[in-house]
Amino acid sequence: MPKFPSCPRHLLPALLLFCVHAARALGPGELAVIVNVSDPASVEAAAYYRQQRDIPVANVIEVSFPHERGALSREEFERVHAEVGAKLAPGIKAFALAWTRPWRAGCMSITSAFAFGYDESFCSSTCGPTRPSGYFNNGRNAPDNAAMPRPAMLLAGESVDQVKRLIDRGVAADYSYPKGTVYLVRTEDTARNVRSLLFDETMAQLRGLQFASPRAAEAFGQQDVIGYFTGAVRVPALPTLGFLPGAPADHLTSVGGTLLDNTAQMSALEWLTAGATGSYGTVIEPCNHLQKFPHPGILMSMYAEGDTLIEAYWKSVAWPGEGVFIGEPLARPFGTRTVRDEAGWWVESHSATGRRAAIEVAPSVVGRYRTVGFVTLPAGYARQKLPVLSAGAVRVR
Repeated sequence: MPKFPSCPRHLLPALLLFCVHAARALGPGELAVIVNVSDPASVEAAAYYRQQRDIPVANVIEVSFPHERGALSREEFERVHAEVGAKLAPGIKAFALAWTRPWRAGCMSITSAFAFGYDESFCSSTCGPTRPSGYFNNGRNAPDNAAMPRPAMLLAGESVDQVKRLIDRGVAADYSYPKGTVYLVRTEDTARNVRSLLFDETMAQLRGLQFASPRAAEAFGQQDVIGYFTGAVRVPALPTLGFLPGAPADHLTSVGGTLLDNTAQMSALEWLTAGATGSYGTVIEPCNHLQKFPHPGILMSMYAEGDTLIEAYWKSVAWPGEGVFIGEPLARPFGTRTVRDEAGWWVESHSATGRRAAIEVAPSVVGRYRTVGFVTLPAGYARQKLPVLSAGAVRVR
Protein backbone atom coordinates (compact mmCIF):
# COMPACT_ATOMS: atom_id res chain seq x y z
CA MET A 1 0.00 0.00 0.00
CA PRO A 2 1.59 3.29 -1.04
CA LYS A 3 1.53 6.29 1.27
CA PHE A 4 -1.67 7.77 -0.05
CA PRO A 5 -3.87 10.74 0.78
CA SER A 6 -5.80 10.74 4.04
CA CYS A 7 -9.44 11.78 4.21
CA PRO A 8 -9.61 15.58 3.86
CA ARG A 9 -10.38 17.32 7.14
CA HIS A 10 -13.49 19.01 5.73
CA LEU A 11 -15.07 15.57 5.18
CA LEU A 12 -14.67 14.40 8.76
CA PRO A 13 -17.67 16.16 10.35
CA ALA A 14 -20.10 14.42 8.00
CA LEU A 15 -18.55 11.08 8.86
CA LEU A 16 -18.89 11.69 12.58
CA LEU A 17 -22.63 12.23 12.61
CA PHE A 18 -24.29 8.99 13.60
CA CYS A 19 -27.89 8.52 12.52
CA VAL A 20 -29.24 6.48 15.42
CA HIS A 21 -32.59 4.96 14.58
CA ALA A 22 -35.09 2.37 15.69
CA ALA A 23 -34.29 -0.65 13.56
CA ARG A 24 -36.86 -2.76 11.77
CA ALA A 25 -34.31 -5.36 10.90
CA LEU A 26 -34.01 -7.49 7.79
CA GLY A 27 -35.75 -10.87 8.07
CA PRO A 28 -35.16 -14.28 6.44
CA GLY A 29 -38.02 -13.73 4.00
CA GLU A 30 -36.29 -10.64 2.61
CA LEU A 31 -32.92 -12.29 1.98
CA ALA A 32 -32.11 -14.12 -1.26
CA VAL A 33 -29.48 -16.87 -1.14
CA ILE A 34 -27.51 -17.12 -4.39
CA VAL A 35 -25.99 -20.56 -5.07
CA ASN A 36 -23.33 -21.49 -7.62
CA VAL A 37 -24.37 -24.99 -8.67
CA SER A 38 -20.96 -25.48 -10.33
CA ASP A 39 -19.37 -25.32 -6.87
CA PRO A 40 -20.26 -28.24 -4.54
CA ALA A 41 -19.14 -26.19 -1.51
CA SER A 42 -21.57 -23.43 -2.47
CA VAL A 43 -24.43 -25.90 -2.77
CA GLU A 44 -23.72 -27.46 0.63
CA ALA A 45 -23.22 -24.13 2.41
CA ALA A 46 -26.40 -22.67 0.93
CA ALA A 47 -28.47 -25.69 1.97
CA TYR A 48 -27.17 -25.45 5.53
CA TYR A 49 -27.83 -21.72 5.67
CA ARG A 50 -31.36 -22.06 4.36
CA GLN A 51 -32.09 -24.66 7.01
CA GLN A 52 -30.50 -22.78 9.92
CA ARG A 53 -32.12 -19.46 9.05
CA ASP A 54 -35.42 -20.81 7.73
CA ILE A 55 -34.98 -19.06 4.37
CA PRO A 56 -37.99 -19.62 2.07
CA VAL A 57 -37.27 -22.06 -0.75
CA ALA A 58 -38.44 -19.43 -3.26
CA ASN A 59 -35.59 -17.18 -2.07
CA VAL A 60 -32.87 -19.63 -3.13
CA ILE A 61 -31.58 -18.82 -6.62
CA GLU A 62 -29.35 -21.24 -8.50
CA VAL A 63 -26.87 -20.01 -11.10
CA SER A 64 -23.67 -21.38 -12.61
CA PHE A 65 -20.32 -19.68 -13.18
CA PRO A 66 -16.57 -20.41 -12.83
CA HIS A 67 -15.43 -20.81 -9.22
CA GLU A 68 -11.74 -21.63 -9.61
CA ARG A 69 -10.57 -17.99 -9.68
CA GLY A 70 -10.96 -14.88 -7.60
CA ALA A 71 -12.57 -12.66 -10.24
CA LEU A 72 -15.28 -12.78 -12.88
CA SER A 73 -15.04 -10.63 -15.97
CA ARG A 74 -17.64 -7.94 -16.43
CA GLU A 75 -19.34 -10.04 -19.13
CA GLU A 76 -19.44 -13.15 -16.95
CA PHE A 77 -20.86 -11.21 -14.02
CA GLU A 78 -23.52 -9.38 -16.01
CA ARG A 79 -24.82 -12.69 -17.37
CA VAL A 80 -25.14 -14.11 -13.86
CA HIS A 81 -26.62 -10.90 -12.47
CA ALA A 82 -29.28 -10.81 -15.18
CA GLU A 83 -30.20 -14.43 -14.46
CA VAL A 84 -30.55 -13.65 -10.73
CA GLY A 85 -32.69 -10.62 -11.52
CA ALA A 86 -35.04 -12.71 -13.62
CA LYS A 87 -35.54 -15.22 -10.80
CA LEU A 88 -35.77 -12.77 -7.92
CA ALA A 89 -38.84 -13.10 -5.71
CA PRO A 90 -40.79 -9.98 -4.71
CA GLY A 91 -39.74 -8.28 -1.50
CA ILE A 92 -36.06 -9.25 -1.59
CA LYS A 93 -33.92 -6.58 0.09
CA ALA A 94 -30.49 -8.22 0.36
CA PHE A 95 -28.30 -11.07 -0.93
CA ALA A 96 -26.36 -13.84 0.79
CA LEU A 97 -23.79 -15.10 -1.71
CA ALA A 98 -22.98 -18.69 -0.80
CA TRP A 99 -19.35 -18.94 -1.89
CA THR A 100 -15.85 -17.66 -1.17
CA ARG A 101 -14.43 -17.46 -4.67
CA PRO A 102 -14.92 -15.23 -6.68
CA TRP A 103 -14.77 -12.12 -4.52
CA ARG A 104 -14.42 -9.67 -7.39
CA ALA A 105 -16.23 -8.77 -10.63
CA GLY A 106 -14.19 -6.63 -12.99
CA CYS A 107 -13.06 -3.60 -10.98
CA MET A 108 -15.79 -4.02 -8.32
CA SER A 109 -16.07 -6.31 -5.35
CA ILE A 110 -18.56 -9.11 -6.00
CA THR A 111 -20.81 -7.90 -3.16
CA SER A 112 -20.97 -4.35 -4.50
CA ALA A 113 -21.54 -5.61 -8.04
CA PHE A 114 -24.58 -7.58 -6.83
CA ALA A 115 -25.72 -4.67 -4.67
CA PHE A 116 -25.60 -1.95 -7.33
CA GLY A 117 -25.29 -3.80 -10.60
CA TYR A 118 -22.06 -3.50 -12.56
CA ASP A 119 -21.10 0.18 -12.70
CA GLU A 120 -17.52 1.42 -13.07
CA SER A 121 -18.35 4.69 -11.35
CA PHE A 122 -17.91 2.62 -8.17
CA CYS A 123 -14.26 1.99 -9.14
CA SER A 124 -11.16 4.17 -9.19
CA SER A 125 -7.84 3.43 -10.88
CA THR A 126 -6.21 6.65 -9.64
CA CYS A 127 -6.71 6.57 -5.86
CA GLY A 128 -9.66 8.90 -6.25
CA PRO A 129 -13.22 9.00 -4.95
CA THR A 130 -15.93 6.68 -6.23
CA ARG A 131 -19.69 6.94 -6.50
CA PRO A 132 -21.27 7.08 -3.02
CA SER A 133 -23.81 4.75 -1.51
CA GLY A 134 -27.22 6.11 -0.54
CA TYR A 135 -27.30 3.48 2.22
CA PHE A 136 -24.40 5.06 4.15
CA ASN A 137 -25.31 6.21 7.67
CA ASN A 138 -28.92 5.23 7.00
CA GLY A 139 -29.10 7.71 4.12
CA ARG A 140 -28.25 10.75 6.23
CA ASN A 141 -27.04 13.66 4.06
CA ALA A 142 -26.72 11.41 1.01
CA PRO A 143 -25.62 13.32 -2.12
CA ASP A 144 -27.87 13.48 -5.14
CA ASN A 145 -25.79 10.97 -7.11
CA ALA A 146 -25.80 8.35 -4.34
CA ALA A 147 -27.07 4.97 -5.48
CA MET A 148 -29.28 2.81 -3.27
CA PRO A 149 -27.96 -0.77 -3.05
CA ARG A 150 -29.53 -4.10 -2.28
CA PRO A 151 -26.76 -5.13 0.19
CA ALA A 152 -24.85 -8.35 -0.37
CA MET A 153 -22.52 -10.42 1.81
CA LEU A 154 -20.40 -13.51 1.11
CA LEU A 155 -20.91 -16.62 3.25
CA ALA A 156 -17.17 -17.18 3.06
CA GLY A 157 -14.72 -19.66 4.54
CA GLU A 158 -11.72 -21.80 3.70
CA SER A 159 -13.93 -24.89 3.88
CA VAL A 160 -17.59 -25.80 4.16
CA ASP A 161 -17.07 -26.66 7.82
CA GLN A 162 -15.74 -23.16 8.45
CA VAL A 163 -18.77 -21.64 6.74
CA LYS A 164 -21.09 -23.79 8.86
CA ARG A 165 -19.32 -22.63 12.03
CA LEU A 166 -19.71 -19.04 10.84
CA ILE A 167 -23.44 -19.59 10.31
CA ASP A 168 -23.76 -21.17 13.74
CA ARG A 169 -22.07 -18.15 15.34
CA GLY A 170 -24.48 -15.83 13.59
CA VAL A 171 -27.50 -17.79 14.78
CA ALA A 172 -26.09 -17.97 18.33
CA ALA A 173 -25.66 -14.20 18.37
CA ASP A 174 -29.36 -13.39 18.05
CA TYR A 175 -30.70 -11.50 21.07
CA SER A 176 -27.62 -12.52 23.06
CA TYR A 177 -26.96 -8.94 24.26
CA PRO A 178 -23.22 -9.63 24.65
CA LYS A 179 -21.46 -7.95 27.58
CA GLY A 180 -18.22 -7.42 25.71
CA THR A 181 -15.89 -4.70 24.49
CA VAL A 182 -15.37 -2.98 21.16
CA TYR A 183 -11.64 -2.56 20.55
CA LEU A 184 -10.55 0.46 18.49
CA VAL A 185 -6.87 -0.37 18.03
CA ARG A 186 -4.28 2.28 17.22
CA THR A 187 -1.15 1.31 15.30
CA GLU A 188 2.15 2.94 14.35
CA ASP A 189 1.32 2.33 10.68
CA THR A 190 0.66 5.95 9.68
CA ALA A 191 -0.99 5.22 6.33
CA ARG A 192 -3.35 2.59 7.76
CA ASN A 193 -4.06 4.16 11.16
CA VAL A 194 -6.27 6.89 9.67
CA ARG A 195 -9.47 5.59 11.31
CA SER A 196 -8.01 6.55 14.68
CA LEU A 197 -9.26 10.06 13.85
CA LEU A 198 -12.76 8.66 14.50
CA PHE A 199 -12.10 6.76 17.69
CA ASP A 200 -12.51 9.44 20.36
CA GLU A 201 -15.79 10.70 18.90
CA THR A 202 -17.10 7.16 18.61
CA MET A 203 -16.37 6.37 22.25
CA ALA A 204 -17.87 9.67 23.41
CA GLN A 205 -21.15 9.27 21.52
CA LEU A 206 -21.99 5.59 21.96
CA ARG A 207 -22.68 5.35 25.69
CA GLY A 208 -24.49 2.04 25.34
CA LEU A 209 -21.35 0.09 24.42
CA GLN A 210 -18.09 -0.57 26.22
CA PHE A 211 -14.99 0.56 24.34
CA ALA A 212 -11.23 0.27 24.68
CA SER A 213 -8.67 1.95 22.46
CA PRO A 214 -5.30 0.31 23.08
CA ARG A 215 -2.12 0.44 21.08
CA ALA A 216 -1.50 -2.62 18.92
CA ALA A 217 1.18 -3.88 21.30
CA GLU A 218 -1.44 -4.03 24.08
CA ALA A 219 -4.32 -5.39 22.01
CA PHE A 220 -3.89 -9.12 22.48
CA GLY A 221 -5.40 -11.83 24.64
CA GLN A 222 -8.80 -10.15 25.05
CA GLN A 223 -11.59 -12.73 25.35
CA ASP A 224 -14.63 -10.41 25.29
CA VAL A 225 -14.42 -9.01 21.75
CA ILE A 226 -17.71 -7.75 20.26
CA GLY A 227 -15.90 -5.56 17.72
CA TYR A 228 -12.26 -5.09 16.68
CA PHE A 229 -11.10 -2.42 14.23
CA THR A 230 -7.54 -1.54 13.34
CA GLY A 231 -5.21 -0.59 10.49
CA ALA A 232 -2.31 -2.87 9.60
CA VAL A 233 -0.97 -5.18 6.92
CA ARG A 234 -1.25 -8.05 9.42
CA VAL A 235 -2.61 -8.51 12.93
CA PRO A 236 -0.16 -10.76 14.84
CA ALA A 237 -2.41 -10.81 17.93
CA LEU A 238 -5.33 -12.37 16.01
CA PRO A 239 -4.88 -15.97 17.30
CA THR A 240 -5.00 -14.69 20.91
CA LEU A 241 -8.40 -12.98 20.62
CA GLY A 242 -11.73 -14.38 21.78
CA PHE A 243 -14.69 -13.21 19.70
CA LEU A 244 -18.23 -13.34 21.07
CA PRO A 245 -20.92 -14.53 18.62
CA GLY A 246 -21.86 -11.77 16.21
CA ALA A 247 -18.63 -9.77 16.47
CA PRO A 248 -17.47 -7.80 13.39
CA ALA A 249 -13.75 -7.15 12.89
CA ASP A 250 -11.58 -5.71 10.14
CA HIS A 251 -8.22 -4.14 9.37
CA LEU A 252 -7.73 -1.18 7.03
CA THR A 253 -5.23 -2.18 4.36
CA SER A 254 -4.90 -2.38 0.59
CA VAL A 255 -6.16 -5.79 -0.52
CA GLY A 256 -7.64 -7.52 2.52
CA GLY A 257 -10.51 -8.47 0.21
CA THR A 258 -8.29 -10.89 -1.71
CA LEU A 259 -9.68 -13.70 0.37
CA LEU A 260 -7.54 -16.68 -0.63
CA ASP A 261 -3.88 -17.07 -1.62
CA ASN A 262 -3.13 -13.56 -0.34
CA THR A 263 0.61 -13.71 0.36
CA ALA A 264 1.13 -9.95 0.39
CA GLN A 265 -1.25 -9.06 3.25
CA MET A 266 -3.60 -10.58 5.78
CA SER A 267 -6.90 -11.56 4.21
CA ALA A 268 -10.18 -10.41 5.76
CA LEU A 269 -11.12 -14.10 5.78
CA GLU A 270 -8.63 -14.66 8.60
CA TRP A 271 -10.94 -12.73 10.95
CA LEU A 272 -13.71 -15.26 10.30
CA THR A 273 -11.30 -18.17 10.73
CA ALA A 274 -10.35 -16.71 14.13
CA GLY A 275 -14.00 -16.49 15.24
CA ALA A 276 -15.41 -13.17 14.07
CA THR A 277 -18.87 -13.22 12.45
CA GLY A 278 -18.27 -10.50 9.86
CA SER A 279 -15.46 -8.63 8.14
CA TYR A 280 -14.60 -6.40 5.19
CA GLY A 281 -11.66 -5.84 2.86
CA THR A 282 -10.93 -4.08 -0.40
CA VAL A 283 -10.29 -6.10 -3.56
CA ILE A 284 -8.06 -3.56 -5.32
CA GLU A 285 -5.84 -0.72 -4.09
CA PRO A 286 -8.30 1.79 -2.58
CA CYS A 287 -5.91 4.35 -1.08
CA ASN A 288 -6.66 5.25 2.50
CA HIS A 289 -9.83 7.26 2.00
CA LEU A 290 -11.89 6.84 5.15
CA GLN A 291 -15.01 6.64 2.99
CA LYS A 292 -13.82 3.36 1.44
CA PHE A 293 -13.65 1.56 4.78
CA PRO A 294 -16.11 0.85 7.60
CA HIS A 295 -16.68 3.68 10.07
CA PRO A 296 -16.55 1.79 13.39
CA GLY A 297 -18.86 4.25 15.14
CA ILE A 298 -21.58 4.05 12.52
CA LEU A 299 -21.27 0.27 12.23
CA MET A 300 -21.55 -0.29 15.98
CA SER A 301 -24.29 2.32 16.50
CA MET A 302 -26.51 0.69 13.86
CA TYR A 303 -25.69 -2.78 15.19
CA ALA A 304 -26.35 -1.79 18.80
CA GLU A 305 -29.76 -0.40 17.84
CA GLY A 306 -30.84 -3.74 16.37
CA ASP A 307 -29.74 -3.84 12.72
CA THR A 308 -28.58 -7.14 11.30
CA LEU A 309 -24.88 -7.49 10.55
CA ILE A 310 -25.32 -6.98 6.80
CA GLU A 311 -27.33 -3.79 7.33
CA ALA A 312 -24.96 -2.31 9.91
CA TYR A 313 -21.80 -3.12 7.91
CA TRP A 314 -23.20 -1.70 4.69
CA LYS A 315 -24.37 1.49 6.41
CA SER A 316 -20.84 2.07 7.69
CA VAL A 317 -19.12 2.42 4.27
CA ALA A 318 -19.68 5.57 2.22
CA TRP A 319 -17.90 4.37 -0.94
CA PRO A 320 -18.23 0.55 -0.93
CA GLY A 321 -17.64 -0.24 -4.60
CA GLU A 322 -14.17 -1.71 -4.08
CA GLY A 323 -14.86 -3.51 -0.79
CA VAL A 324 -16.16 -7.03 -0.18
CA PHE A 325 -18.42 -7.79 2.80
CA ILE A 326 -18.11 -11.26 4.32
CA GLY A 327 -19.94 -12.93 7.20
CA GLU A 328 -23.34 -14.18 8.37
CA PRO A 329 -25.82 -11.55 7.16
CA LEU A 330 -28.67 -12.03 9.64
CA ALA A 331 -26.68 -12.03 12.90
CA ARG A 332 -28.50 -9.67 15.28
CA PRO A 333 -27.13 -9.59 18.85
CA PHE A 334 -28.80 -6.36 19.93
CA GLY A 335 -32.39 -6.44 18.67
CA THR A 336 -35.30 -5.10 20.71
CA ARG A 337 -38.04 -7.65 21.45
CA THR A 338 -41.14 -8.07 23.59
CA VAL A 339 -41.77 -11.16 25.69
CA ARG A 340 -44.70 -12.29 27.83
CA ASP A 341 -44.79 -14.25 31.08
CA GLU A 342 -47.24 -14.69 33.95
CA ALA A 343 -46.42 -11.17 35.18
CA GLY A 344 -47.29 -9.52 31.86
CA TRP A 345 -45.45 -8.00 28.89
CA TRP A 346 -41.78 -7.00 29.00
CA VAL A 347 -39.42 -5.30 26.56
CA GLU A 348 -35.81 -6.44 26.28
CA SER A 349 -33.66 -3.91 24.50
CA HIS A 350 -30.26 -2.56 23.72
CA SER A 351 -29.55 0.97 22.51
CA ALA A 352 -26.38 2.72 21.43
CA THR A 353 -27.37 6.06 22.94
CA GLY A 354 -30.86 5.61 24.42
CA ARG A 355 -34.13 6.53 22.74
CA ARG A 356 -37.88 6.91 23.18
CA ALA A 357 -39.96 4.17 21.55
CA ALA A 358 -43.65 3.63 20.85
CA ILE A 359 -45.58 0.74 22.43
CA GLU A 360 -47.96 -0.80 19.90
CA VAL A 361 -50.62 -3.46 20.48
CA ALA A 362 -52.76 -5.63 18.20
CA PRO A 363 -55.29 -8.48 18.52
CA SER A 364 -52.68 -10.85 16.97
CA VAL A 365 -49.21 -10.73 15.41
CA VAL A 366 -50.70 -10.00 11.98
CA GLY A 367 -52.03 -6.64 13.22
CA ARG A 368 -53.57 -4.16 13.02
CA TYR A 369 -51.26 -2.39 15.49
CA ARG A 370 -52.07 0.85 17.29
CA THR A 371 -49.93 2.99 19.58
CA VAL A 372 -50.93 2.92 23.25
CA GLY A 373 -47.97 4.65 24.88
CA PHE A 374 -44.26 5.23 24.94
CA VAL A 375 -41.26 3.81 26.77
CA THR A 376 -37.72 5.07 27.27
CA LEU A 377 -35.04 2.61 26.20
CA PRO A 378 -31.84 3.58 28.03
CA ALA A 379 -28.34 3.36 26.60
CA GLY A 380 -27.07 -0.19 26.86
CA TYR A 381 -29.07 -3.25 27.85
CA ALA A 382 -32.39 -3.08 29.69
CA ARG A 383 -35.35 -5.29 30.53
CA GLN A 384 -38.45 -3.47 31.73
CA LYS A 385 -42.13 -4.16 32.24
CA LEU A 386 -44.61 -2.62 29.85
CA PRO A 387 -47.83 -0.98 31.02
CA VAL A 388 -50.00 -3.25 28.87
CA LEU A 389 -52.86 -5.06 30.62
CA SER A 390 -53.96 -7.37 27.82
CA ALA A 391 -53.22 -7.76 24.13
CA GLY A 392 -52.75 -10.51 21.60
CA ALA A 393 -49.47 -9.01 20.42
CA VAL A 394 -47.20 -6.17 21.59
CA ARG A 395 -44.24 -4.59 19.87
CA VAL A 396 -41.93 -1.66 20.62
CA ARG A 397 -40.70 0.50 17.75
